[in-house]
Amino acid sequence: MRIAIVGGGPGGLYLAALMKQLDTGHEVTVWERNAPDDTFGFGVVFSDETLGGIESADTAIYGAMERQFARWTDIDVAVDGRSSTIGGQGFAAMSRKELLRILQARVAELGVEVHYRTEAPDTDRLRAEYDLVVASDGLNSQVRTRYADAFGPSLDRRHNKYIWFGTDLVFEAFQFIVRNTGFGTMQIHGYPYSDKGSTFIVEMHEDVWRRAGFDRTEHEVFPPGVSDEHAVQRVAEIFADDLGGHHILTNNSKWLSFTTVRNEKWHDDNVVLLGDAAHTAHFSIGSGTKLAMEDALALAACLHEHDTVPKALAAYQEERKPVVESTQRAAQASLEWFENIGMYAGQDHDEFVFNLLTRSRRITFENLKDRDAEFAARIQAAFARGAAVGDGEVDGSGVDEAAPAMFQPTRIGALELKNRVILSPMDMYSAVDGVPGEFHLVHLGSKALGGAGLVMSEMTCVSPEGRITLGCPGLWNDEQRDAWARITAFVHERSTGRIGLQLGHSGRKGSTKLMWDGMDEPLAQDNWEVVGPSALPYGDGCHVPREMTRDDMDQVVADFRDAARRGVEAGFDLVEVHAAHGYLLSSFLSPISNVRTDEYGGSLENRLRFPLEVFDAVRGVVPDHVPVTVRISATDWAPDGNTEHDAVEIARAFIEHGAAAIDVSSGQVTKDEKPAFGRSYQTPFADRIRHEVARPAGVAVIAVGAISSHDDVNSILLAGRADLCALGRTHLYDPQWTLHAAAEQDYAGPAAEWPVQWQAGRRRPPTSRTDKVPPRLALLREGDSGDVHLRWRPGSVGAAEAAPETVSA
Repeated sequence: MRIAIVGGGPGGLYLAALMKQLDTGHEVTVWERNAPDDTFGFGVVFSDETLGGIESADTAIYGAMERQFARWTDIDVAVDGRSSTIGGQGFAAMSRKELLRILQARVAELGVEVHYRTEAPDTDRLRAEYDLVVASDGLNSQVRTRYADAFGPSLDRRHNKYIWFGTDLVFEAFQFIVRNTGFGTMQIHGYPYSDKGSTFIVEMHEDVWRRAGFDRTEHEVFPPGVSDEHAVQRVAEIFADDLGGHHILTNNSKWLSFTTVRNEKWHDDNVVLLGDAAHTAHFSIGSGTKLAMEDALALAACLHEHDTVPKALAAYQEERKPVVESTQRAAQASLEWFENIGMYAGQDHDEFVFNLLTRSRRITFENLKDRDAEFAARIQAAFARGAAVGDGEVDGSGVDEAAPAMFQPTRIGALELKNRVILSPMDMYSAVDGVPGEFHLVHLGSKALGGAGLVMSEMTCVSPEGRITLGCPGLWNDEQRDAWARITAFVHERSTGRIGLQLGHSGRKGSTKLMWDGMDEPLAQDNWEVVGPSALPYGDGCHVPREMTRDDMDQVVADFRDAARRGVEAGFDLVEVHAAHGYLLSSFLSPISNVRTDEYGGSLENRLRFPLEVFDAVRGVVPDHVPVTVRISATDWAPDGNTEHDAVEIARAFIEHGAAAIDVSSGQVTKDEKPAFGRSYQTPFADRIRHEVARPAGVAVIAVGAISSHDDVNSILLAGRADLCALGRTHLYDPQWTLHAAAEQDYAGPAAEWPVQWQAGRRRPPTSRTDKVPPRLALLREGDSGDVHLRWRPGSVGAAEAAPETVSA
């Protein structure tokens, strides 16, 4: 093959070396517009997984890299001078300049032709003359821009400012240095890359950047290679204590805003994207160089395994794109966390450290427990003590510090809960004339027996015309009340859990078929009139609602009031007002569904008016010992809809009106929504609401949405992102999920009591080969080596050594 590579960075050079080794007959030519020694940046970090691939593919390159590595296992987190160390992570870094030198020498040895200080020929010409054209020309790829219609790029410029420095201070481990200054929160991402220096990245929100005066050079154009000396001086002043007299090193250092690059396609005919030209991921979770070299490995393998270029490029995209997208999702969570880092300024130190470490959701509590058990135990114990203080256990007596976070007791208002697991409301569409029956008794009763601290009813409708479907339960008459009373009595008599009532009105999403017959589709016959804030349908093929009058509103307020009264009479321990998912109250809150021009539309204050009237009516008839909560959609996932910032103000308003908890969901307001689904994908909204408004007011926040493991629940709680977690589908899969989670964590206590009838099954069943006893094949048992904390200390044996003790605050 004739292969043209545009861009002589690590990804392009590594691909050239691999292709030449796979077949010496390949003619590989590289064009690089910079000189060989024009290297920007300082260090690059690799994971063990990536290094394993490099070692297998080219032992010469790996051997040369290995001799340059700085290795360590610790992460140091310092917040305003107080530091904690977490071990067991595993890092390898080296100088970017040394990496390029190694790759340049290797391609020269293999006979690759590299044109330095040379712009690549016209890409159309390359396409015609070469079998393959590889665009590894970076973030601002000219090749990608030229064929944008084919690649479908999207460039997301973020809110933080960062600048890439080095320092002659040689760090011993990965460093997160956080300073809460008078201008706002600033952070350093640092790590050693040799025995002479470390990478030193300064990052902060643009608002903080401006307040600190860094914008003085905003409009100054620096020539290539020239750095922002004003930034050097200001950073040296602000982080003087952290630098300890050491110097800041520059290399084309200037302020940047991170841009996340995504492409719908990575190849077009015989042109393929590689590295930053194809994708970027925020530096807080990994290295662009690492990703580019992984791309090169995958592309070389696919080209070697397939007999045509189109097949090879399709295989490359199919193999590599999902991996990168997973990394980008984690990177997105991480960069958004750092954009909002100021929100956590009031967190307890240990909680903040755990929050930082788990920000991308790739690292969890169980991960950290495996890597540094001492640190994990400290975090868990601190949470237990904090939970006890929050519940009035001032002296700490009776606190079980070894109990997982999910099994620490808590309160919603005056309601005490044995644990922090909630059965999320889920529509079952199985009532007859609004009356819950045997199915509802088994459905809710089994989850209460299964250990959940609070089981929630599905949306229970306040009127016949407020139903979603004919199968929805209600509370508009006493027969329904009495049927619900049978269910609440079972929960109270047979379990130590509590049961909550969710009240709602379908609004414009009513009069539809059962979910399994056609979700959101109007009934085939006997439809009832649906109402909403405006005469706008939920989507194509849906009912067009009648715009509500003031008389309609008065009737709905009365219906909610009467249903709430019946709910208390039926024995419910908690009442939740459903103001999410596009139902009536939610549709008033959203500017997508509410285009009224009176006092109930327009501004957020106006759109809140009617939902708050309903909430006040419910709160007014519910006794103080029964908390009233609200579920909201934190974002509409659609242009011109509500955002997480609106959600904060919506939550604030309900808290001011007496909400005991905010149950944070999202979306389902319009069929045109585009949710960013993923594990725990709605938790960041709960996190924001908790820290900005709920926690200062002493109001609980409930996280919900794709939370499926006890590890996720514990991680969310320990990081302070929510006070409780609601799980839906997880409980459908396993009605005894909470009890099983306790067994898997070796917890046996009052927060997860097995019914006496089931206690014989409270231990995990044995699995196959339980009689197998493994032979002793090691002198030291696993965990006895004492190397959880490995520091980078040049000059010691192996250039790294174990810390004499855990450095923990």
